Amino acid sequence: MGKHHLKPSVESCHWGYFDATQKPALKVASGDIVTIDTVTGPPNVLPDPERFFIPPELTDIHAGLKPEGPHILTGPVYVEGAKPGNVLEVRIHEVSLLQDWGFNLILPLLGTLPHDYDEPRIVNIPLDKERNVGTMPWGLELELAPFFGVMGLAPPKGWGRISSIAPQATGGNLDNKELVAGTTLYLPVFVEGGLFSCGDGHGCQGDGEVCVTAIETALRGTFEFIVRDDLTFTYPRAETASHHITMGMDPDLDQCAIKALRDMIALLGEKRGLSHADAYMLCSLAGDLHVTQTVNGSKGVHMMMHKKNFS
Repeated sequence: MGKHHLKPSVESCHWGYFDATQKPALKVASGDIVTIDTVTGPPNVLPDPERFFIPPELTDIHAGLKPEGPHILTGPVYVEGAKPGNVLEVRIHEVSLLQDWGFNLILPLLGTLPHDYDEPRIVNIPLDKERNVGTMPWGLELELAPFFGVMGLAPPKGWGRISSIAPQATGGNLDNKELVAGTTLYLPVFVEGGLFSCGDGHGCQGDGEVCVTAIETALRGTFEFIVRDDLTFTYPRAETASHHITMGMDPDLDQCAIKALRDMIALLGEKRGLSHADAYMLCSLAGDLHVTQTVNGSKGVHMMMHKKNFS
């Protein structure tokens, strides 16, 4: 088992897109452990450098990379043996803060209330790593639960370069607050090596992410990548210590719910051998649909089912 550390730089980051033709920033073997550092945010969100730590890599990236979307992503990581039709198992071992501040944006024409604001609003939020809290402008201390808003693989080559904004079958901007340290994300592979990238660090976020941003911040993640040639599903799934998670992404929230439900029915069939009707019934009695986010063009719904219901 190899161990690697990928740090953000002009050479190892891409800003706002996924692309199957992008040169890997790192090549690893299946089963390797990779620590990935990320940065986030355009120049106008930076706080007072006299009060807060600003990663020097972030200012280098501002000077050296052209933004093609909102997310500064570190990667991609090429996982040897990953082939189209496989699934990449991404075990999220650790997630931690890399700076003492985050930011939140409200932007006109975006978010769940796109017409309620005529001017942008930028708020910097101090973060206390030791106490695991962020302090809101009126003094409220929010408990942090850091996770990466964006974790994804490259799309098929025929898609060309795609924006990082809308989540896809390849993952990407999932904004799923369940994907903290200790969880596992399963991503379908569409190109050789998979080409995993991550970023869009969140200090904490509510289901919905309604104003279009969470507490956006720089994070370090430690991942274990495992190529699964025994899995063939074609849409992201996840697993916590207690629950299985299926996902649906679409501009229509109804369709999101249908996709997440259909995939949970399929998962119950695969793991428990339930018929469609029995699985549908169980989802109605014990499955929980959550609105993942309502702000990324393609909205998201995820269904959670306790693992005891698979026994």
